Amino acid sequence: MDLLLNKEFMQEFLSPIWLSIKIATISGVIVILLGTLIGHVFARKTFKGKAVLETILMLPMVLPPTVVGFFLIVIFGKNSIVGQVIEWLFKQPIIFTWWAAVIAAIVVAFPLMYQSSKSGFQAINTDIEDAARIDGASEWRIFLFISIPLASKALISGSILSFARALGEFGATLMFAGNIPGETQTIPTAIYIAIDSGNMKMAWMWVISMVIISFFMLLVVRIKNENSK
Repeated sequence: MDLLLNKEFMQEFLSPIWLSIKIATISGVIVILLGTLIGHVFARKTFKGKAVLETILMLPMVLPPTVVGFFLIVIFGKNSIVGQVIEWLFKQPIIFTWWAAVIAAIVVAFPLMYQSSKSGFQAINTDIEDAARIDGASEWRIFLFISIPLASKALISGSILSFARALGEFGATLMFAGNIPGETQTIPTAIYIAIDSGNMKMAWMWVISMVIISFFMLLVVRIKNENSK
């Protein structure tokens, strides 16, 4: 009986952790790719409306999570064109699924990766890239083999910080994906429910898990920055 209870207890404890890691990993990969590409474009190009577009991209960093969640519901809800297309393609709405949590994580984590990426590419001496162009290198080869390696410090820092942000997302996820145990319940929402129900033992275990994961991710950033000096 005790073994069964322990198994159920561990399953309840580990489920939000594995789901949070899965969501943060998938969203992190997407954010890294998009943030790196868009950051490079904005670091190198000047065009009309750039400031406005960049402000829109950075908005999730300063908007309350509930506002972000509201906009996600409006954009991907059943009454929207996007929501109807998704429901037609996948035979179900995306709201209250773990993919909704992935989208929420992408939206809130993207500004961190974008800002780090843009700063990293802006710090590169453009003479190095121009020299490669003179030697006949294509823009993609310059980007992959010169720009990215030279901006790697900023890109790695942005990747870790955006992953941590995605892992800790709460407000937008709760509104857009809900809190379904085993389906959409991440560590932050699990902590909220545990405290609300008075289950402080489980809440403390999840809190400690989040602190440990976040500590080691930030430690990697610090060590990377110290070693690159």
